[in-house]
Amino acid sequence: MQENLNTISGAHLFKGLPENQLREIEGISVVKHFKKGDVIFSEGEDGYGFFLVATGLVKIFKSSIEGKEQILHILGPGEPFGEVPVFSGQQFPASAEAIAESRFIFFPRSAFVALITANPSLALNMLGVLSMRLRQFTVQIESLSLKEVPGRLASYLVYLADEQKRDDFVTLNISKGQLASLLGTIPETLSRIFAKMNSQNLIKVKDRNIKLIDLRGLEELARHGRDLG
Repeated sequence: MQENLNTISGAHLFKGLPENQLREIEGISVVKHFKKGDVIFSEGEDGYGFFLVATGLVKIFKSSIEGKEQILHILGPGEPFGEVPVFSGQQFPASAEAIAESRFIFFPRSAFVALITANPSLALNMLGVLSMRLRQFTVQIESLSLKEVPGRLASYLVYLADEQKRDDFVTLNISKGQLASLLGTIPETLSRIFAKMNSQNLIKVKDRNIKLIDLRGLEELARHGRDLG
């Protein structure tokens, strides 16, 4: 199916591969549809394969015994998830849930490992993506452990500005409750921080649209991770 092939060829995971290899990858893939709130896999399940987001959004998260949720990643079109067990042959290290109606392209582990064995260049691409994901984890851990919540939020807004290629406003693609979990805080605290940033003329919030009044000030806040006072 050409639509699936276009999604696969546009993903960083497969970028630069020749068309014949892309068609081989498409040949082992399976399209799966999920509704908002559907669990794709749970932490501890055997890693039977991995997914590529074609449309929609997925959250990767861990839950404590008490039921507290920590979101690790929010992933959109073109991004893979669940790929670590492809190499390790172990269980999924976290859970995944669709947070919008989504279409994913699924790659069974056994068939994909056979392709990697035959095409070492594919393994190099995957290692590159996994290295980038590890770097994101490192930045996230540093932010959660060393920065106050305003610094974490400022870092996220600066990240969105870069991702969305805008310097005047950004649009949240997740709820504020999900954003709070991603930043390691609670919605009430996040709302207070948004209000403080608004009163200090750093941003102006309207629903999920955030006008970046002082991007340089946000970058400074993100860099030093201080409280807003």
